[in-house]
Amino acid sequence: MKNLIILAILVISLAACSNTDKKQAENIELVKSYVQAVENLDYNAMDNILDVNYIGIGPSYGDSIGKLEAVANWKWNVENLYEKIHYNRSRFVAATIKDGDNQGEWVGNWAELAIDFKDSIGSVTIWTSTNYLIENGKIKRSITFYNEADVLKQLGMVFVYPGFHE
Repeated sequence: MKNLIILAILVISLAACSNTDKKQAENIELVKSYVQAVENLDYNAMDNILDVNYIGIGPSYGDSIGKLEAVANWKWNVENLYEKIHYNRSRFVAATIKDGDNQGEWVGNWAELAIDFKDSIGSVTIWTSTNYLIENGKIKRSITFYNEADVLKQLGMVFVYPGFHE
């Protein structure tokens, strides 16, 4: 009887691990689909992947945007700004946060992004980090970090501190 109980516990534990691994793999595939939509400049696919209550946060402190605004911004950017976006060296990891304000199923993506702009604006290469909260097969929240000043510098902007004099 003791061996039967141990075997039952082992089978339940393995099944629980298997379900977690499967869920994390599905979540990574969802984020990979979103990244592919970004690379394809396909704002309709992005719209389908984002939850109705989606909130995008970042890259700057205080930045946030809802789904309708995010899709509208992507549409404008595709039509007016971006020629091509490519994720180089893109890596994904899934994690579960079990408690606190940010509990849930998350997928992190780190990438080197190559962006070509329309109308000879130029191109940039940046490091990005985005974390995606997944709920019910949709992206519910994203938190994105990248160096906005680096993007502007690569496009030729010069930053001058107002109090600096040579």
